[in-house]
Amino acid sequence: MLNPARRRLLPVALVALLSIALLAGLGFGSVGISPGTTLRLLAWKLGLAERPAGVPASTVVILFDLRLPRVLLAALVGAALATAGTLFQALFRNPMADPAIIGVSSGAAMGAILVILSGAGAAFGGLAVSAAAFAGALATAFLVYRLARLGPAVHVGTLLLSGIAVAAVISAAISMVMAFSGQEIRSIYFWLLGGFGSRGWAALGAAAPFVAIGSGVALAVAGDLNLTSLGEERAGQLGLEVERFKRLMLATGALLTAAAVSVSGLIGFVGLMTPHILRLATGADHRRLLPSAIVGGAAFLVLADLAARTLVTPEEIPVGAVTALLGGPFFLFLLRRERRSPGAGA
Repeated sequence: MLNPARRRLLPVALVALLSIALLAGLGFGSVGISPGTTLRLLAWKLGLAERPAGVPASTVVILFDLRLPRVLLAALVGAALATAGTLFQALFRNPMADPAIIGVSSGAAMGAILVILSGAGAAFGGLAVSAAAFAGALATAFLVYRLARLGPAVHVGTLLLSGIAVAAVISAAISMVMAFSGQEIRSIYFWLLGGFGSRGWAALGAAAPFVAIGSGVALAVAGDLNLTSLGEERAGQLGLEVERFKRLMLATGALLTAAAVSVSGLIGFVGLMTPHILRLATGADHRRLLPSAIVGGAAFLVLADLAARTLVTPEEIPVGAVTALLGGPFFLFLLRRERRSPGAGA
């Protein structure tokens, strides 16, 4: 953990990182836009300055119709997944809990896919997809938690096996659905890989309210999350309604996961890596960790999306593949460390 002086600088460093990531995401691509031009165009769009002279109309279209909604959506999804991961890690008292690893993302994906195939998404808009994703995520979260609580405590092995088993069943169900989806299988396949290539302002508007609600709830109960680290019995003695609080955290984590998955597809490991790394800097106090995770998760996914669309131009790598390449080794590192810890997972 950082010393107090450096810890106070962490929020400034994270905001600076996010700002740099946003500018890089807006500027880099098949058509380069300098940071100065980007800032002047943003100031013009906000009514703070005149339109910059000499900027082609095509540059304006690229910036505001293609890159800006994509970059903002990546930041929003990153913040949602990092917040959900922080909540699940606190709830399970396990640093390896993650929306993707414990199957919640797959549950949200299953709900969203069923709505897409039924045509309800086209009939009722993004709200129907988000609602179905929320239902799938919530059901999966409660199922995994119940399976992991069969013993006296949530142990690492029980949690992982429960999540893997549930995720495997859901993945099999998704495969069966795809087998009978006909011509729509290609679009579903690329949606499952995770990315922001075909998303625009509508997707951002559909997800933003749910992420705002979920993040607001998480920040409001940050102090209570600290009590859960003491154990359920001790938290109850200190006045926390443990069962009600667990249900609230499951619902909040599921809401954040559903909002992210419904607009981005499956993007894993953001909720695993971001909280875990930042916890090393902030300590276990969720009043500091949660705001840091929100900003850090946003910056991380913006940079991951930037890498996805620039590393092999003109082709584009799925963002989910980029995060998996980073998150897989990190997860194995955590597994090795947990095996060496005598009391891991208790």
